[in-house]
Amino acid sequence: MASSMHPKPKNRPALELCSECGLCDTSYLRYAKWACAFITQHMDELESKTHGRERDLDNERELYFGVHRQMYAARKRKPVEGAQWTGIVSTIGVRALESGLVDAVLCVGADKIDRFTPRPLLARTPEEVLAARVNKPTLSPNLSVLDEIPKLGIKRLLAIGVGCQIQALRTVQDKLGLEALYVLGTPCVDNVTRQGLQTFLDSTSRSPATVVHYEFMQDFRIHFKHEDGSIEKVPFFGLDTKALKEVFAPSCLSCFDYVNGLADLVVGYMGAQFGWQWIVERNEKGRVLLDLVRDELEFTDIVESGKRFAAVQQGIEAYDKAVTLPMWVAKVMGAVIDKIGPRGLEYARFSIDSHFARNYLYVRRRYPGKFDRHIPRYAKKIVSRYKLPVD
Repeated sequence: MASSMHPKPKNRPALELCSECGLCDTSYLRYAKWACAFITQHMDELESKTHGRERDLDNERELYFGVHRQMYAARKRKPVEGAQWTGIVSTIGVRALESGLVDAVLCVGADKIDRFTPRPLLARTPEEVLAARVNKPTLSPNLSVLDEIPKLGIKRLLAIGVGCQIQALRTVQDKLGLEALYVLGTPCVDNVTRQGLQTFLDSTSRSPATVVHYEFMQDFRIHFKHEDGSIEKVPFFGLDTKALKEVFAPSCLSCFDYVNGLADLVVGYMGAQFGWQWIVERNEKGRVLLDLVRDELEFTDIVESGKRFAAVQQGIEAYDKAVTLPMWVAKVMGAVIDKIGPRGLEYARFSIDSHFARNYLYVRRRYPGKFDRHIPRYAKKIVSRYKLPVD
């Protein structure tokens, strides 16, 4: 197993907060102090540069979900075989190449030995894009391939990535020699090192060795898909909090860009009903990307129901005290909340509130010197709605 893991960056300006985005493995290391989300947080400036304006903090949807034009709930009419969901992200990558919109797609394949070890690549064919389908829930050095762009003569690029990678990419994009850059983002929270992933799987799944992929889903359960096609569901509330508290990467525990606010188009699931995907079109380039597959999708209404505040407040206290419920209690609690709890955008806010409160406390306690400048204004406003533990 160890031989299949990518090496840690030799240069780590962010020290233990390094998210291993790959920038520091390239000649763009010299821009890391400004580009790294964990050294210099400058979301407001980058939002204005990318979208033409900052998010409106008085608009409840923009406060949480960032600058955007439209939101959709959709799925592919004909799912991509082997995709994690219906394959919207993979299909956009394929269509971007087929249409000539871009010369290459920056995406992440899997190691030949270990499916969870990421291998970034600049895909030049639809087959390479499709081979990279399925999320890799580990820290991934996506940007480690940036130096290959001029060598390969790439002028038009579609980059697929998560928030920390995209902040770094946006900071250096004008230095890449590209004629056009399109960014397709996915929401991201609680990544781990490969070793941390193994700890998570071993403590949570009934069969860690056969897990193909997993997600924390809108029914308040983790869905593990196994090699035989079976789905194992584990309630959030039954997790071994003590064992898992230190598993998540320090960068993820210090992140406030869950929704990938600097992407042109974001495709995830957290703001949609179960079985559908949530799409956020942020700007004109986002519309161009969505138009590539619009005719292949079916759409439904965005929903927004239930109330999250009590569940978030209770969760903040339970996590802080590392409370682990008996599994039977966790199952009952999960079933009840699934019936009467938050749905759609309200579920997305539940998840954002819970993670922002946790990360706010983490930064306040571990990195008090970074606290004021590191946490974006929107995150401070969201967290201010809750009563946090006093240290």
